[in-house]
Amino acid sequence: MLRPQDTATRERKPLTGLWRFRLDGAGEGRSAEWFKRPLGDAREMAVPASFNDIVADPAVREYFGDVWYQTTVRVPRGWDGQRIVLHFESATHRATVWVNDAEVVSHEGGYTPFEAEVTEHVQAGEEARVTAVVNNSLSFQTIPPGVVEDTSQGRRLRYFHDFFNYAGIHRPVWLYATAHAHLTDITVVTGLEGANGSVEYRAEARDADNAEVRVVLRDADGVEVASGSGAGGTLTVGNVHPWAPGDGYLYDLEVQLAGGDGELLDSYHQSVGVRTVAVDGTRFLINGEPFYFKGFGKHEDLPVIGKGHNDAFLVHDVELLKWLGANSFRTSHYPYSQDVLDYADRQGIVVIDETAAVGLNVNLSIEDPAAQGSTTFSPERVNDQTREVHAQAIRELVARDKNHPSVVLWSIANEPESDTEGAERYFEPLFPLTRELDPTRPVGFANLLTAPYGKCRVSQFGDVVMLNRYYGWYVDTGNLEAAETNWENELRGWAKEGKPIIVTEYGADTYPGLHSLLPEPWSEEYQVAFLEMNHRVFDRVDAVVGEHVWAFADFATISGITRVGGNKKGVFTRDRQPKAAAHALRRRWRKDL
Repeated sequence: MLRPQDTATRERKPLTGLWRFRLDGAGEGRSAEWFKRPLGDAREMAVPASFNDIVADPAVREYFGDVWYQTTVRVPRGWDGQRIVLHFESATHRATVWVNDAEVVSHEGGYTPFEAEVTEHVQAGEEARVTAVVNNSLSFQTIPPGVVEDTSQGRRLRYFHDFFNYAGIHRPVWLYATAHAHLTDITVVTGLEGANGSVEYRAEARDADNAEVRVVLRDADGVEVASGSGAGGTLTVGNVHPWAPGDGYLYDLEVQLAGGDGELLDSYHQSVGVRTVAVDGTRFLINGEPFYFKGFGKHEDLPVIGKGHNDAFLVHDVELLKWLGANSFRTSHYPYSQDVLDYADRQGIVVIDETAAVGLNVNLSIEDPAAQGSTTFSPERVNDQTREVHAQAIRELVARDKNHPSVVLWSIANEPESDTEGAERYFEPLFPLTRELDPTRPVGFANLLTAPYGKCRVSQFGDVVMLNRYYGWYVDTGNLEAAETNWENELRGWAKEGKPIIVTEYGADTYPGLHSLLPEPWSEEYQVAFLEMNHRVFDRVDAVVGEHVWAFADFATISGITRVGGNKKGVFTRDRQPKAAAHALRRRWRKDL
């Protein structure tokens, strides 16, 4: 699936703005066919945005179930005779869509795109009604999982991930047009050999039996540096300018579909960063050079709009990463907006790209301590059906993000139960699936302290070791001396695996403005001392090739006694004001100060 763009042959129309919106707590809208008429008893709702925090009503914030969105769009007159497609960049966690009275598509998974051709349902120059029912409920057969429970106060949704279950249409919606003979997918794989680069490409098309594929590669100045023909091939780039961390140099690959008379039927532009990624023993290599990850786990999380994408915050967050001297982040714990990855490509920011498989561990329910000691992977809970949903999430992630040079590592899960036989059986086929989909990048998952070195049964399948550890916070709380010893002992055990180790989470909750003469938990002084302790440990273990602080900024969670207005482990507040830890990281990561 190609993301909508404007080219010499394609045109798109955004459907962003205010849509009509209505909760459907009784679940009656589908049988009552609300899609067949203007949505009644509706308020207006911004798209893209999460709906939860926009309305000043706790019943809306905590709502789960069906919600309805509706808008009208006038199809451009110039699209007459074209193929017309409706494209959603995401809808959390599932959606069914109608155009006028016709159901056109359903999709499961809250963070990857889906689309439907709607040519036969619309008419150029006329208005069309677009209706979507979005559902944010979770079960043990969804990714991420959750469970709907009946309580004395009514039905409630319990989930196992430690961030708020924001929902809605989080990313742009497009109507776009192409020729009937059109490109459907493009894959690029790049290589480096001395001063030369290679760009292997593969293009797929539909309704194009008599058409020819032509490709032109241009540098950042628009100068043609290579060309070719055929649905697949390899282009050689002399004196190549590689994509590298801190140097987001991109070439432009224009893929053209030409008719038998040479007429241009379709054109699509794919940005290309020429670089290589490899694991060599305990080294993580980009372009053959050892790379050390410095950065964060982040969230798509903002006041008011929740997980709705915002370009201003995207640019600001990357400016803060540069100010700190960070070079990377992880899309914790779901695929981020494609705009984020496009910008990372251009800025030379390295990305660990993660699926939405978070919460595959019922023991992590901070709402329900009674769940501790339960088994996650079983026929009654997370089972083979869940794994197929998980596999599809991996397929859609790789299909969407395979061409981004910024993406150097696939993370297929965050903090799952991984010390049981059921976990081993569940995950064993998912790693080779990911490598089959993309043989060019390593694969890993973020391991939790409950499955330490010697007990984890899933890490054997990964190309790297990714560790989320909170020595000095959740264990050895306030005792940084003991934390330092215990943390180093575990790391040295993992180093025996002979794989690169990336510490994908380490952090301490910190209330901004809380100070103490001696470092005490929750104070800004303790957060600094906590990070410094971790850094001493990392610097003593050669196999450690990265440090991602948890987290970049404070973020929203469910309410609870361990959360004071959300998770406060950010080195920035939710509105991006620095805590003392931000300055401490800047001193460590910036070599030019």
